[in-house]
Amino acid sequence: MPIVLIIAIVAAVLVIGSVGFVSYRGRAQRPPLEPPAVPPRIIRPTPPAVPSGSVVVEPVPEAVPEVVRPRFRDRLGKARGLLGGYMGSIIGRGAITAETWDELEEALVRADVGIATTTSLLDELKARVKSEGIKTPEELLEALKADLKKRLAGGERDLRFEPGIPNVWLFVGVNGVGKTTTIGKIAKREAAAGRTIIMAAGDTFRAAAAEQLGLWAERTGSQLVRGAEGGDPGAVIFDAVERAASRNIDLVLADTAGRLQTKTNLMEELRKIRRIADKEPGKVTEVLLVLDATTGQNGLVQAQQFKETADLTGVVLTKLDGTAKGGIALAIQTELGIPIKLVGLGESVDDLITFDPDEYVDALFSSD
Repeated sequence: MPIVLIIAIVAAVLVIGSVGFVSYRGRAQRPPLEPPAVPPRIIRPTPPAVPSGSVVVEPVPEAVPEVVRPRFRDRLGKARGLLGGYMGSIIGRGAITAETWDELEEALVRADVGIATTTSLLDELKARVKSEGIKTPEELLEALKADLKKRLAGGERDLRFEPGIPNVWLFVGVNGVGKTTTIGKIAKREAAAGRTIIMAAGDTFRAAAAEQLGLWAERTGSQLVRGAEGGDPGAVIFDAVERAASRNIDLVLADTAGRLQTKTNLMEELRKIRRIADKEPGKVTEVLLVLDATTGQNGLVQAQQFKETADLTGVVLTKLDGTAKGGIALAIQTELGIPIKLVGLGESVDDLITFDPDEYVDALFSSD
């Protein structure tokens, strides 16, 4: 091979090798490339395998507990217990005898139906036995229940409200019967119905009463008007009515000081409060006497005195679930003609309910 060709081949090899070396060094000196950005991966838990043919049940959200209206039958255990023993003895005889009438009279009197109402009931019942040919104790008790329901049927149960003006509901009664608590429970119910409320702390003689009413105002979203301790309760209620009118508020719930029905000066002050509350721009549409059912016949005396003083429109009977003297409701409505509008069947805020005469009588005579 000619020497010139050999030299050319060697030179070509040297050139190619040097170019490759330079290229390699250039690559080695460059910084490494950043790896391409990878979007984050959302990892979802893998559902457990479900056998073929199985039904998958989705979890149900927890339901809001429904407020259940208390039933008379469930809450009048003490009154039912008293009457139940007598009714069982009467029915056990199998016939209407002189002892039947004696036991029926004792049962009604002990349940605080009252002497006058009991006498009237039994006189009418004896007349029906003769005229209708009633022979068995079961028929006799059914006739008695029907008569009781008839006597309790009269009167308006709903609390009166006139749209367009501040309605004033005035609460009266002696100390300790639960006036302030009753106002709070009624405020909750009326607020739930969409009405706006002002509470008037008219019991200015007891600082704790205004404080308690203030707590109820906070719970129910109501406004509160109160005065100085020992101040004029009429002025407090007047201010509450004026504020209600200026702010288009529907309802003024007015507390008053507890007072004994035998104190003439206090009852006269109640008449004054009643007149002030009824002046424009407000109007008194309810005057509610709050009575403790456990006081029995003493409650009837209270009702009579307050009726004459404050022109009562209805009675709120508290603690009916805690007494065997449940017959006082019948005595109040029969002897005084004042309707029982609300009854308390427990301590809960939802245990103050509209009085239902039929349910009440059925519960008193229920055997289960």
